[in-house]
Amino acid sequence: MEIRLSDAELDVMEVLWATSLPLTATDVADGVGGDRQWSLATVKSLLSRLLAKQAIAPAKDGRRFLYSPLIDRDSYVSAESRRFVGRMYGGKLSPLIAQLAGEEKLGDDDVAEIEALLARLKS
Repeated sequence: MEIRLSDAELDVMEVLWATSLPLTATDVADGVGGDRQWSLATVKSLLSRLLAKQAIAPAKDGRRFLYSPLIDRDSYVSAESRRFVGRMYGGKLSPLIAQLAGEEKLGDDDVAEIEALLARLKS
């Protein structure tokens, strides 16, 4: 099943992915922090949406629930990357790299990493 996440849902998933332990809604709210300033009710609403999408699993722990991711971060990022390149660049990676290079978004370190990756792929 292909799962699509909103930016807000992704923020919640990042908190869950960052730990190997199941988290309470309060833990997730504390973990999101930063600029979001979400209430606990907002986090619970996002958790409900993620439950409906089967992106997370609940486990009853007394009077509270603990939440764990059902999808792997690397798999999700890979699928989203493929979807983006497919939608925006016809499935070809080179136009994306050319655009980033043309806008000077690639630094020397980026270029070196890309060259190393290409060398490994050719081997």
